[in-house]
Amino acid sequence: MSDIVDQINDIHREVGKRSLAEGEARTILLRRTYDAAASDVWDACTDPERIGRWFLPVSGDLKLGGRYQLQGNAGGEILRCEPPKLLKVSWVMGENPGFSEVEVRLTEEGEERTLFELEHVAVVPDEMWDQFGPGAVGVGWDLGLLGLGRFLKGAAVDPAEALAWQDSDEARAFAARSSEAWGEAYGASGAPADTVASAVRATTAFYAPPEPEN
Repeated sequence: MSDIVDQINDIHREVGKRSLAEGEARTILLRRTYDAAASDVWDACTDPERIGRWFLPVSGDLKLGGRYQLQGNAGGEILRCEPPKLLKVSWVMGENPGFSEVEVRLTEEGEERTLFELEHVAVVPDEMWDQFGPGAVGVGWDLGLLGLGRFLKGAAVDPAEALAWQDSDEARAFAARSSEAWGEAYGASGAPADTVASAVRATTAFYAPPEPEN
């Protein structure tokens, strides 16, 4: 199995709940370490030119209180910005998105080593959570952390190649293993085994649907 797929094991995942004024929220946490200075990781996550080279093109008034928009994806408000340690944004998608926030926390573990944590907190419709569980967004964030890791190592990211990679066997294997990893985290949070298995099947089918038979 390739190094890209094996990077699934570099991420620690947690699934939880949180009571908010907006309702009962679901939380997912991703934690991994990068061999890069905290200032470099921070810059890669906040500089619009660099964000577009590993994640998605971003536009907007990129400062505290300003608004951002990721091309073809989420947008929202920059709620906290404390370089080089903490970034918190609202994460808005669709016409009626409900409460959704993402917080990135960086902790120095040496001059060239940084602990990266990403927490996504959202009030999720019961029917969506019941079907997909945490993998609905967790697999996407795994892909994002993969891209960030490759970028920090100096790998060039070509948009056309990245788009083509999404349909590759390697990408399908990555998504399937990511879905399974989120199932393990879901089970560790107390979810019943049959609920976890159903969510993993649905998430895997969404991100890595069976190839059509010839």
